[in-house]
Amino acid sequence: MPMTVVSGRFSSAFLPNCFSLSRLVSVKCAAQRRVVFVSRSAQASSVSISVETNSNVDSVIEKEEEKNRGEKKILACPICYNSLAWSSQPNGLIESAASGTQVQCNTCKRNYLGNETHLDLAVASGSKRYSEPMPLSTELFRTPLVSFLYERGWRQNFIWGGFPGPEKEFEMAKDYLKPVLGGNIIDASCGSGMFSRLFARSELFSLVIALDYSENMLRQCYELLNQEENFPNREKLVLVRADIARLPFLSGSVDAVHAGAALHCWPSPSSAVAEISRVLRPGGVFVATTFIYDGPFSFIPFLKNLRQELMRYSGSHMFLNERELEDLCKACGLVGFTRVRNGPFIMLSATKPS
Repeated sequence: MPMTVVSGRFSSAFLPNCFSLSRLVSVKCAAQRRVVFVSRSAQASSVSISVETNSNVDSVIEKEEEKNRGEKKILACPICYNSLAWSSQPNGLIESAASGTQVQCNTCKRNYLGNETHLDLAVASGSKRYSEPMPLSTELFRTPLVSFLYERGWRQNFIWGGFPGPEKEFEMAKDYLKPVLGGNIIDASCGSGMFSRLFARSELFSLVIALDYSENMLRQCYELLNQEENFPNREKLVLVRADIARLPFLSGSVDAVHAGAALHCWPSPSSAVAEISRVLRPGGVFVATTFIYDGPFSFIPFLKNLRQELMRYSGSHMFLNERELEDLCKACGLVGFTRVRNGPFIMLSATKPS
């Protein structure tokens, strides 16, 4: 009996079936069984569909379902860290972005909503009256202006701090990530998705999660992604809003976490790295870049006092030497600390013990 497969592509920012970017719908008819892969395009109002005949559809279904089962194991409620389930399903063949998609915690029954660009898994997401302002360093990156400028001059200025540039940094990070290639990776504090796109384009990971607390950064990430024609592995890139100190993933479910130029922006690096350690599987790898103010900076009078004041008012952090970062990783349960330096720039790596 012939079977028809209809396949298309849709927004990589959001998945209506537990991180699966293709929704499998089975339609049974009296005379035949049709298997339909339906996807929403980057424009929510249109759909791109291609038709082909495949005599081995059962094999396709089995592979898709196996992929879904693996991806379902990663999402968790940021409140109780138990698994999430999709509690709303698409209307018809294509889900309406306006209606929103909903996931629910299996334990505490807390609901989380998604929109056209990302899935919002921040603890206070969806609150109508409660608001929780973050430190200045976090709120700055939530503004539309900084989010727009980040890849249009802001990040490029990091070269003055010894940062070699995104492509070179990606190649350096790839060396540290060799033990976990083929697994999933979280690009933490992804900003506008500069490295998220590089990870997805490399085809080295089964799933790339672009994670940030800034809604506007994620919106920029979504728009920049859709501006690239023929972007490979678009279905493997997922956008999630979450707090770095409250990651919405199951313990031991993540193969790698990358944080590019982010450690110094986190209000509590220890809380963030502890969360990263929690979600990493045994043997999982953490790679990060940041600034270190040692060398000539160490001669600045009262630098430690200045750091305390900076942290108090801005929420950002200043690292004064490599040992601080090594102690931070060790205190959070990570081992095998190693690093590369270029002036104030440092790329570090540490591993979850096996």
